[in-house]
Amino acid sequence: MLAHIAPARLPLAATIPDDVSVDAVLADLAADRVSAPAADIAGLRDVVVRAQEHGIDLSVVVLDRDPARPEQLRDLATEVGMVEGGTVLVLSPSAPGTYSDSISRVVLEGAQDHTYTGNPVQSANNFLDDITEPHLSWGLITALLVLVVVLVGGVSYVAKVRRGPSTPSVDSGDGDPGAGSSDERASVD
Repeated sequence: MLAHIAPARLPLAATIPDDVSVDAVLADLAADRVSAPAADIAGLRDVVVRAQEHGIDLSVVVLDRDPARPEQLRDLATEVGMVEGGTVLVLSPSAPGTYSDSISRVVLEGAQDHTYTGNPVQSANNFLDDITEPHLSWGLITALLVLVVVLVGGVSYVAKVRRGPSTPSVDSGDGDPGAGSSDERASVD
């Protein structure tokens, strides 16, 4: 009897929120790397300048409505980032989305967790603070651990070579392990 096989479910294709024009966002970003409501532009420009001081090419997009799915914010950030390059932060009233061609996804997602405050300028500042703080270099830590293991192995090898070849202990008796010397036999009796 054949087992029932569920139909394969394909992941949803990347989508941009319906009411957002990528071309309009890119046009807004062209002048100052900010696409946001007028009330937030000055504060977000300051965040972009501060990011540049840290060597980060940041673009910030603020939407006035939440998309149907939060993933659409990441999809929009990716679309913008593929054209503009650098790091893109997209904020909606209740969630962030990010893309970067220079910052790891792990760091971006960690920063996203601390980003949202409800205030786009404060959220962008939180994001920037998080991505610019020093992070552990797991590659460096791994390389150091490998080096320690190699050094310990090398020291162990050198110590073994200096001891010389291991030889089994030799019995000084007459070849019969149970015979022993006459003094030993007398003390047992």
